[in-house]
Amino acid sequence: MAFSEVDWDEEVPLPRLGRVQARISVGLLALLCFINSYDGDFVFDDSEAILNNKDLKPTTPLSNIWSNDFWGSNLSSNSSHKSYRPLTVFTFRLNYMLAGGLHPAGFHVLNVALHVVISVLMVDMFALLIVGLASDDRTRIVRRAPKTSLLAALFFAAHPVHTESVAGIVGRADLLCALFFQLSFLTYCKAFNRGVDKDGGFSVWWIAVSLSLCGAAMLCKEQGITVLGVNAAFDVLLICNVDVYELSQRLLLRKTPRNAREMLRTGLPTRLALMALGGFFMLYARWKIMGTGPPAFTEVDNPASFAENVFLRVVNYNYYYALNGWLLLCPWWLCFDWSMGCVPLIKSTSDWRVVCPLLLWCVLIGLVGQALCSTDSQQRRTLSLALVLLVVPFLPACNIFFRVGFVIAERVLYLPSSGYCLLLACAMARSCHRWVKYKKLLCIAIFALMVTFIARCAVRSHQWRSEESLFTSALAVCPLNAKVHYNVGKNLADRGNTTAAISYYREAVRLHPTYVHAMNNLGNILKERNELIEAEQLLSKAVSIQPDFAAAWMNLGIVQNSLSKFEQAERSYWNAIRFRKKYPDCYYNLGRLYADQQRHLDALNAWRNATVLKPDHSLAWNNMVILLDNIGNLGQAELIGREALRLLPNDHTIMFSLANVLGKQEKYKESEGVFLHALQINPNAAGCHGNLAVLYHRWGKLELAQKHYELSLKLDPEAPGTRDNYNMLRRKLDQRKRHSP
Repeated sequence: MAFSEVDWDEEVPLPRLGRVQARISVGLLALLCFINSYDGDFVFDDSEAILNNKDLKPTTPLSNIWSNDFWGSNLSSNSSHKSYRPLTVFTFRLNYMLAGGLHPAGFHVLNVALHVVISVLMVDMFALLIVGLASDDRTRIVRRAPKTSLLAALFFAAHPVHTESVAGIVGRADLLCALFFQLSFLTYCKAFNRGVDKDGGFSVWWIAVSLSLCGAAMLCKEQGITVLGVNAAFDVLLICNVDVYELSQRLLLRKTPRNAREMLRTGLPTRLALMALGGFFMLYARWKIMGTGPPAFTEVDNPASFAENVFLRVVNYNYYYALNGWLLLCPWWLCFDWSMGCVPLIKSTSDWRVVCPLLLWCVLIGLVGQALCSTDSQQRRTLSLALVLLVVPFLPACNIFFRVGFVIAERVLYLPSSGYCLLLACAMARSCHRWVKYKKLLCIAIFALMVTFIARCAVRSHQWRSEESLFTSALAVCPLNAKVHYNVGKNLADRGNTTAAISYYREAVRLHPTYVHAMNNLGNILKERNELIEAEQLLSKAVSIQPDFAAAWMNLGIVQNSLSKFEQAERSYWNAIRFRKKYPDCYYNLGRLYADQQRHLDALNAWRNATVLKPDHSLAWNNMVILLDNIGNLGQAELIGREALRLLPNDHTIMFSLANVLGKQEKYKESEGVFLHALQINPNAAGCHGNLAVLYHRWGKLELAQKHYELSLKLDPEAPGTRDNYNMLRRKLDQRKRHSP
């Protein structure tokens, strides 16, 4: 068993704390950095993964989480991103059940708590990576180098690049993956509690547990399988004390490694074989679950993977790696989305940005050289394991094995950042040891860095509390990102500021001329502002660019209907339904088109289809009742109204329409009861008071009619017809008074 005293640990400018005190300190720092995100809203991707995800609701069978992707789509669907994370979705479902609904505070609190736990476990994990395991007389694991591991854990707890994973609820996948990643590594270390140095023994049971936890990490996020690489590197470098440089040299010279027998005696080949078999099984299962096909991403998602030739792809991929490295080194420019022009492609070698990948590889080669050739064996092992922890968890996001659906994603750096933090802490510790006379200056630098990290975390966490602040903050970082402008515009539109939203949507379309979602939303706003010609042009362009864009087809149909282009509108609606079979809103709008054309039966059928697909579609139910009322089919209107109220017992608009139907059938008592029930739910509905007054007027209850006419006029003095009916009633009451004895 390899372990050694770390002579530079004493120079780390931190107090020597006990294990419990160290964990508490790290946990408190992690809490301090991200606590202000606990009362944030659901933002950005949370809307799709949580708000619109039916798998979270108790009414949805729990088994659905095992057949659907992270976003609630069936894995067999062509639109699925194939992100299979059932354990993460299960925790969302638990949040929903415990809170009794979609209340964001519970989701945020759990995310912060997970980050605290992960940061605390990093103390032990870093200690093991620095000096491995040592056994005392009771054959129990002894952790060494607490000050260096504490410093690395403090850096990890406060690193601002973690904000997206902690403050964004969708980042739960990265947090859970990291937790099971750590547990898998720590249980792998438990396999050597008896001490390999003594008898070469290890516990197959603990290795099996480690593999199971690796599987759990994969069920939280695909990145989890990379723990097998970290476990293998730890085994080779620290358990078996293999000198990788010497080993590679002897293998190149076709010589037998000096410690080959030692590796066989310690059971290294057996352990590596077990991990390889376990990893193969997990990858095969994942491949089968995914439907044996990779997800389909577009050029918008990852433009570098669609570059003209292999050379440009490689250059751009390496530029992305350099940007990821910069985010770890200087996490000041953080953005919720790095796609759509945020990182323009490098298209020639004359672009000055090609220097960035060269610098990155110079740094990495220098670190690898130190890891292989340093005369200090402790430094070789520490650097090697830190690089493994930095690089291996990042491999699934590097576009080497398969195309990924993003340019840069800060959340994928959650695990790799631990390797960076270990490198940084060891560099600080060795610097304090080597340059003793500058120790105070180094202490100030460490303190300043920690304060900067904490301040940046606090600011960034606050920005993640609402979509308005999150999207607006991205404008300064990625002004060329069309998606940023789109999201700012969408947020403004949702808050009613459509005038400002239009300018952001136009900028999004200018930056990305084929941005169909921006065209669709801009067309919708222009439609509401009655700028129908431009709205039609935008929506027509959107469906020409993306012919299967069902929502744009439906919105185009609405605009064409408003322009009295009825045949074109009908074709647009049917195109929308062709591309989205279950589209109740489109059937509703199709019904409105048929109603405008006096095609009453077609309208009723369309609205019935809408209610079949969406039983709580209030507008479709109400329109059926109103249409049947207008054509004089009062009996059928009553039946539809009662059916609707069985499904929507508190819908006052349907009650209003049904009460009118009952009144026309002279079922005054029933009509009165329905009106009064509607007014209990919505007491300020002027129309409901007015029509109830008409009912009392017909019924002969003139005092009650007068009361409700007056209430209606008080709520809406301009209510059509109400003033005339009220005046008619007043004349009738005056006549009654004159003729009374």
